[in-house]
Amino acid sequence: MLSVAAMTSPALHAAEIVRETFDDTGFESIFDGKTLNGWHVSTKTGHSRASKNTTGGKWVVEDGAITGSQDIPANGGIIITDKQYGDFEVVLKMKNDYGPDSGLFLRSTEDGKAWQYMIDYHNGGNVAGIYGEGLGGKPHLRNYDFLDAVTKIKTKDAPVAAPVSAEEWPEFWKHGEWNELRARIEGNPPTITTWINGVKFMKWTETELRHPDKGGIALQVHGGGNFVDQYVRYKDIKVKVMK
Repeated sequence: MLSVAAMTSPALHAAEIVRETFDDTGFESIFDGKTLNGWHVSTKTGHSRASKNTTGGKWVVEDGAITGSQDIPANGGIIITDKQYGDFEVVLKMKNDYGPDSGLFLRSTEDGKAWQYMIDYHNGGNVAGIYGEGLGGKPHLRNYDFLDAVTKIKTKDAPVAAPVSAEEWPEFWKHGEWNELRARIEGNPPTITTWINGVKFMKWTETELRHPDKGGIALQVHGGGNFVDQYVRYKDIKVKVMK
């Protein structure tokens, strides 16, 4: 990290939002923007039960982005890297439809057990919280929730206070545009840090050893409901191995 910069909103008379500037030396692309080389779909998660775990959702490359949806109503799954990672930082750009539940899985197993960067992009959901997917729901940390629209949030108590207020959110988060999501995971038990558009949203340290040192990086389409015509989109996916 090289420096921090402040973003202010004259129209909203907002407090300063601290954006970090990152040293991107050492990052390598893990998605070529054209094919799914280096990735594979796993049918082994609980999100693929609607197909009796025969398919893992629909995953294609469209307009330079990994694009995912349910393939039949209620059937989702994950697409996961062939390579496994231990301590790393991952950054990507996201432009999802508002509705589908998604996630960025860190150190994921084939059956979707992972430390999750939450991308619950729907009413009542959250982006950049931390969740123990398949790990007993521990932790489940978030410092805001979406209300009845993507432009409306309510902040809440958490180990890290929400760095963006409800008033600032509509200008900070650009729905329908590409927003940058970033996560770092180090150690085991791990310390996990999340950012949105260069702003730190959450940092948490596990106290128990209850998940492997390494795993894949995965993207999720959640099972349940009917989201065959709504999509998640991710591009410019890069990772830096810390050790």
